[in-house]
Amino acid sequence: MNAESSPDKPLPATAQARLRRTVVGALGLAALGAGVTAAWMQMRKDTAQAVTASAPDFWNLKWATPQGGALAMASFAGRPLLINFWATWCPPCVEELPLINTFYQENKANGWQVLGLAVDKAAPVHAFLDKTMLAFPVGMAGFGGTELSRTLGNLTGALPFTVAMDAKGNILLRKMGQVTAGELQLLAGLK
Repeated sequence: MNAESSPDKPLPATAQARLRRTVVGALGLAALGAGVTAAWMQMRKDTAQAVTASAPDFWNLKWATPQGGALAMASFAGRPLLINFWATWCPPCVEELPLINTFYQENKANGWQVLGLAVDKAAPVHAFLDKTMLAFPVGMAGFGGTELSRTLGNLTGALPFTVAMDAKGNILLRKMGQVTAGELQLLAGLK
């Protein structure tokens, strides 16, 4: 046994600092892993419940678009769908839209659809979309969108709120608050 590793001699200060960083880093990674696992378990909760069971007229809904057109929910039936409830006055909503847009662009060839439902007024949404291009369609749900989000599991009515469903309308994800890249990556593998 050499003198530096003797049980009677304390470690040099640099070795103690290195050991402390290693232990703190390992604990941080363990906490991160536990958090990701807990988030994934929460995301997967209620996967058997179909949208049609909680909102019978869901597939018959229609919205105006910010450009003045019409958007029918029926046009999204039969393929996986991510719905994001957002508003221009909601900073976390605005922050996550580019991430959701990237998810759509990377996964539309795999069948994924994305629908943004703006819980807002038309003028601010139109102005926002003039500056921030989104590749997925946006419907004007207005403040009534809060009630629709409640039928899909948003018990508080807060924003942002995201719901993803498989091709049969079964809920794969309910997420209150900003979605993360990791959550969307996990979701991309499901359908």
